[in-house]
Amino acid sequence: MIEAKNIEKPDQRRDFPKGHLEIVELPGLVFGRATFEPGWRWTESLKDISGTDLCEVHHNGYVVKGRLHVVMADGTEADAEPGDVFVVSPGHDAWVVGDEPCVVFDFAGGIGVYAQASGD
Repeated sequence: MIEAKNIEKPDQRRDFPKGHLEIVELPGLVFGRATFEPGWRWTESLKDISGTDLCEVHHNGYVVKGRLHVVMADGTEADAEPGDVFVVSPGHDAWVVGDEPCVVFDFAGGIGVYAQASGD
């Protein structure tokens, strides 16, 4: 089997305050490209949409551009910047650092439910 899709023609696009997510779905893979504008913060932009206090999605990601700061529920903190590959467990907040948009590729299947109301 071989199947390819172009992220420039996503299967879905989800817009949210100060950002958006494009998703392509392939057999065995849900891939997302998230763009977060300066000033974006999960607890301000997506908390009301998701209905949870923190992001409860697991992320396997790669930062293409910009910088993201992540804080876990236990207080652990880290930055991710261009070229960084990261894994973030559920139970976190995140925000853009600086004046440049942050673009992240996400390879974790959970990205398929990111930025949508629970039950959608």
